[in-house]
Amino acid sequence: MNETGAPPAVAGDPIASLVREADFDRYASALFAPADARAHLLALYAFDAEVARVRGLVSDPMVGELRLQWWRDALNDPERADAVAHPVARALEGAIRHGRLPRQALLDLVDARADDLYDDPIATLAELEGRLGASSSVVLRLASLICAEGKDPGGAEAAGFAGVAQGLAGLLSRLPRSQILLPVDRMAAHGVTREDLSESRASPALSRLAAELRGLARSRLVEARSAAAGVDPVAAPAFLPVALVASACSTPAMVGLKM
Repeated sequence: MNETGAPPAVAGDPIASLVREADFDRYASALFAPADARAHLLALYAFDAEVARVRGLVSDPMVGELRLQWWRDALNDPERADAVAHPVARALEGAIRHGRLPRQALLDLVDARADDLYDDPIATLAELEGRLGASSSVVLRLASLICAEGKDPGGAEAAGFAGVAQGLAGLLSRLPRSQILLPVDRMAAHGVTREDLSESRASPALSRLAAELRGLARSRLVEARSAAAGVDPVAAPAFLPVALVASACSTPAMVGLKM
């Protein structure tokens, strides 16, 4: 601890501040990681926060594509002056070295966030799980590599299931703002209409759909716990944010909607 009382690599750190504001659960979980991994976890989470928030910063998808292209360029050429000068990009390079993170996985994460720029409906529940796997699950897997200092701790399957559960919990907490992520096939099955999504109060149809998604999140969490049996304990801090999924999916209330 330093004289401010905050753990090393956190007090006064703009990367830590960014993560704390964007995703407090990830920020808090990083504080339980070993000191040599903590700053690198925060760098990964800050990178994901930066690319994820592009959707909310732009109204024109092409402007968002340009912002995300900057990150692709920075990953492909980290010695560029603008990349070196960017605090998150610079910190991410340290995380890549520490965890031996595959650059292609990070580039794929940028591509996954590009899908968020468009209001194209998600056709099926399977497609939704794929979207969440390409984002939340990938971050969990990369975080586990950071905790293991680049060695494979196992847990790819656990990260897949856990990321979907985590993503579903996040989607439910943000309704109705995250309505574009609701799969069309399940909306039709429950009779959810456009009017249901525009109301501040959950309709019976939307409540039924939310209950199905909560149930799926709980199922994926059970599968993640089973798959995690063989994961090296060194990767445990990477999975700490998932611990909150169970409580988030145990109640019928949705944070974004009045019941």
